[in-house]
Amino acid sequence: MRNIAIIGSGSWGVALGIHLAKMGNNIKIWSFMEEEKNLINNERICKFLPNVELPENIICSTDFEEVLQDVDFILHVTPSKFTRNIFSQYKKYIDNKPVIICSKGFEKESLKTLDEVIKEELPDVKIGVLSGPSHAEEVSIGIPTVLVIASEHNEILELIQETLMNDNMRVYTSRDVKGVELGGALKNIIAFCAGVAAGIGLGDNTFAALITRGLGELSRLGVELGGEKDTFYGLSGLGDLVVTCLSEHSRNRKAGILIGQGKSLEETKTEVGMVIESIDNIEVAYELCKLHKIDMPIVETVYKVIYEKLNPQEAVQNLMTRAKKSE
Repeated sequence: MRNIAIIGSGSWGVALGIHLAKMGNNIKIWSFMEEEKNLINNERICKFLPNVELPENIICSTDFEEVLQDVDFILHVTPSKFTRNIFSQYKKYIDNKPVIICSKGFEKESLKTLDEVIKEELPDVKIGVLSGPSHAEEVSIGIPTVLVIASEHNEILELIQETLMNDNMRVYTSRDVKGVELGGALKNIIAFCAGVAAGIGLGDNTFAALITRGLGELSRLGVELGGEKDTFYGLSGLGDLVVTCLSEHSRNRKAGILIGQGKSLEETKTEVGMVIESIDNIEVAYELCKLHKIDMPIVETVYKVIYEKLNPQEAVQNLMTRAKKSE
């Protein structure tokens, strides 16, 4: 039994809390909203997972000090855009505890990965990155799931693997922190594109091509940014890409469907109702591919769909009529 802090009361943070609580651990979740705290503590539900009853060994607080007192490690599960602000508020309570990044994205303003953001705020912090094909809706009800934990520290790899693994969850280890983090962040972009393709009525042939060529794009950029190529063909790259592109649970895919159907960006954000990481990630990936001179035609085209109002049908035509190339 361990004492575990989870920073963030969204669907993924709560799903991880449910999984760990069912294994006998004591879970303290931080939320910035009194409403969510009260739902968890008093009604034993999460508004993002309304059909799941929360175990009694999960408590929620809006007080960082209370949540982080006497815990063995911290799962950081907030939207990427809030990572620096929230981490800066609780870093004084960390006291050498490992921080496991479970969010998937970038800091848009600096183009930095989240491990870079956290290390800028607290250089000596020990970091791990947890990623892989994992919808909160399925983890919360015990559907078998396989993840990967990446860290430079062997003790973190052993701790997280041992703590999370049971009959419903298998966890592999990796030393490639950058690759695992980038795979989780960049796949959201291709999932959004898959949604656009679904929204305009394209078929299985298109999805297969999009996943294959999209994986090539994200691996090229990921290697340029410091990841290992093989990592992008593992759980955090290909695995997460497949589940996010094809599943009804994916908010990134849902957002793409709405854009493909002609909804505006603001209408899409309102209808999805949760943070859509792919929107910011597309902008970051576009800037990074220009900065590093990486050929990423899918990323460049979807950027134009969102920010330059390129018609999705025309976007597909543009991609299909590019100059001839070898694979």
